[in-house]
Amino acid sequence: MNKYTKKPVTIEAVQWNGDNTNEIISFCGSCCVPKQTYLIIQTLEGNHIADIGDYIIKGIKGEFYPCKPDIFKNTYSKAD
Repeated sequence: MNKYTKKPVTIEAVQWNGDNTNEIISFCGSCCVPKQTYLIIQTLEGNHIADIGDYIIKGIKGEFYPCKPDIFKNTYSKAD
């Protein structure tokens, strides 16, 4: 079995706090379908649910997807 290291990539992301839905919509446009307590994020793999506190990430091909806060904090650090 081969092992691989993830390449360093700078991404754009916004954390959804429940009150910044308009910011999320401005960030990802029609990929976001807001509901009362969650967002539906249309990804390349289909629809995914984003809960309050999740990050919405813009991928390297311009795609968007949600990421749980613990995974985000273990994977990314703030870029300068």
